[in-house]
Amino acid sequence: MVQIRQEFIDEMVAHAKSDLPNECCGILAGSDGQVMKVYRMTNVEASPFRFVMDPLELANVDSEAGDNNWELLAIYHSHTGSEAYPSDTDVRIAGGTAGLWPDVRYVLVSLMDMDNPVVRIFEITDGTVTEEPLEAL
Repeated sequence: MVQIRQEFIDEMVAHAKSDLPNECCGILAGSDGQVMKVYRMTNVEASPFRFVMDPLELANVDSEAGDNNWELLAIYHSHTGSEAYPSDTDVRIAGGTAGLWPDVRYVLVSLMDMDNPVVRIFEITDGTVTEEPLEAL
């Protein structure tokens, strides 16, 4: 069970809506599996179909997280018109990040139904997608 405070879930949903029509992306950081901060990142692709985080912002987040003894717990991004489930592209990207962040999770925010956004969390290992239960605190 992954527990995330409601305020952080609300922040990810707000970010997803504010970046429309493009996908948003960001990082959840904290310690002992507890999210302490949501980092909104710039999607340098500015695309409704894919995301790439700004490398300079990523370096700054990594530095600040290190200064606070936080881990990078999850990468989040939005799907603007599809369900909150990793696409083939998401799975491929996850394979490339496994070496940098072996225990990172992936949070998907779906805006298919703008009035009822869906937020789900996944582990993606060696191309295998496993959903984990998510509880809002």
